[in-house]
Amino acid sequence: MPTAFFSTYRGTLAATALALAGAATLAVQAADQPAVKATAAPAPAKAALTVTTAQPQRATLATAVHANGNVAAWQEAIVGAEVNGARLAEVRVNVGDVVKRGQLLATFAPDLIQADLAQSKAAVAEAEATLADAAANAQRARDLQASGALSAQQINQLLTAERTAQARLDALRAGVQVQQLRLQQTQVLAPDNGVISARGATVGAVVPAGQELFRLIRGSRLEWRAEVAASDLALLKPGQAVRVSAAGAPPVAGKVRMVAPTVDAATRNGIVYVDLPQPALLKAGMFARGEFETGQSNALTLPQTAVLLRDGFSYVFRVGADNRVTQTKVSVGRRSGDRIEVTSGLEPGARVVASGAGFLSDGDTVRVVDVAAKPAASAASK
Repeated sequence: MPTAFFSTYRGTLAATALALAGAATLAVQAADQPAVKATAAPAPAKAALTVTTAQPQRATLATAVHANGNVAAWQEAIVGAEVNGARLAEVRVNVGDVVKRGQLLATFAPDLIQADLAQSKAAVAEAEATLADAAANAQRARDLQASGALSAQQINQLLTAERTAQARLDALRAGVQVQQLRLQQTQVLAPDNGVISARGATVGAVVPAGQELFRLIRGSRLEWRAEVAASDLALLKPGQAVRVSAAGAPPVAGKVRMVAPTVDAATRNGIVYVDLPQPALLKAGMFARGEFETGQSNALTLPQTAVLLRDGFSYVFRVGADNRVTQTKVSVGRRSGDRIEVTSGLEPGARVVASGAGFLSDGDTVRVVDVAAKPAASAASK
């Protein structure tokens, strides 16, 4: 029994020693593992995008006064009915038609006026006969005046009758002219060259004299009425070049015709009238924006592709020495071609991403390539 007991006790001690040795080995390995990880070198950041860079450049840009306003007709002619109570028989033009001075626009039914004219002519013929008789009697009275065959009263009556007949004939002849004029007015003619901008004439309508039938833009000539701040009016003068643009229409070159002599007391704006070229690409009633060229000045500029618009603000991405980009807020001004003026937020020596800024975020790493080296690299790859 004692021998077997000691033999079992020695086996238990040996197994316990082996277990403790294994646990110690695992503990040492676990303790060494974080140290290995901690001493491992960090992986280099991967470039987000290959970009080209640009630096602000000095350029001479045109200075301008900006304004808004409406396009309107230079002058509108109102074509109305001159005859009273006549029926409109025919309308020959519509809105948008280009017409020439004297062109027939519409006609009124002439039947009633022709009847009045015939009646007036008949009355003239009757008056002519009456005048002839009165003239003959007056001539006899003059011949007999010396003989005393007629009294002075009779002679005076005959002479008066002649003058009365003559006056009545003149009045009736004037009435004929009136009817002839009314007959001419049954034809509505264009008062000037231009384009029809409005039409109120309807076939069959009986219209009073003076009612508007058509509106005509004289000479098809339009102008832009720009509302300019009072502080800028002194910079503008007749003959100055203007660039006018409206939504849906290409920009057109205009010229200042007149600067209004007064300023609106409520808005503190003055109206500047700008002649537009013909044929007009803009339409009357359009809202348009424009720039009045007032001179030139130096400016710090970047390519427009380098400036990014986000949340209503303008940003550029500056490239640091480690090729990491920093989003920088800037203020922009005038534009000329593919260049844009930077008024603040960037110093002249800064290096910014020239293109592809829309794909970057603040802190991204980029790979910078030289613009001039691009064609050579491309040719080598071929």
